[in-house]
Amino acid sequence: MTRRYWNINLEEMIDAGVHFGHGTRKWNLKMAPYISAKHKGIHITNLTRTAHFLSKDCDLVFDATSRGKQFLIVGTKNKAADSVEWAAIRARCHYVNKNWLGSMLTNWSTTETRLHKFRDLRMEQKTGRLNRLPKRDAAMLKRQLSRLQTYLGGIKYMTRVPNIIIIVDQHEEYTALRECITLGIPTICLTDTNCDPDLADISIPANDDAISSIRLILNKLVFAICEGRSSYIRNP
Repeated sequence: MTRRYWNINLEEMIDAGVHFGHGTRKWNLKMAPYISAKHKGIHITNLTRTAHFLSKDCDLVFDATSRGKQFLIVGTKNKAADSVEWAAIRARCHYVNKNWLGSMLTNWSTTETRLHKFRDLRMEQKTGRLNRLPKRDAAMLKRQLSRLQTYLGGIKYMTRVPNIIIIVDQHEEYTALRECITLGIPTICLTDTNCDPDLADISIPANDDAISSIRLILNKLVFAICEGRSSYIRNP
């Protein structure tokens, strides 16, 4: 039973299309416990179970944030990118919503070096130093800054490997998920009917393709994170 009230209701999830899974030919047998029906060749996710898991996950992220834990939200496909950025900024979390650099976490020392370079270039641009360089040198550094912004813009303030990672699409973010498994970083994953729920530490059975579904799930988690952070600030 959830310890807090997170305002999760079935009607809201139905309106957002959280229950729509993949076609019955494209499914993972391990998702069978989370599927309630088939409709016109599509699996329908059991929203009662989704609500249960989402409530427990909200409790978890609330507790983790209230203890000062850091989150990273990952979702790089086009349908998820804007929602991931919106959610992360609102919750003051780190995020990756463009491209996942291989070994971003497992080779953290290299990532740290890139982040230092990124911060230095941003400072040089802010102070106008880049514009005082020869045009060729300035153009080269500006291109480098643009690339770093694409890859590292959402983690520019990250100083260590995060404590918990929220992954929007298990298939799309498989590289990130494998790095988390390697490092033992707990993951919360939206698991559509074609996913393997055993790969995630905590699964939320839900449609990971519809923007409305992604946004609703992230909105609930973000609210719990914000509440937890508020509690942490009051009781450091």
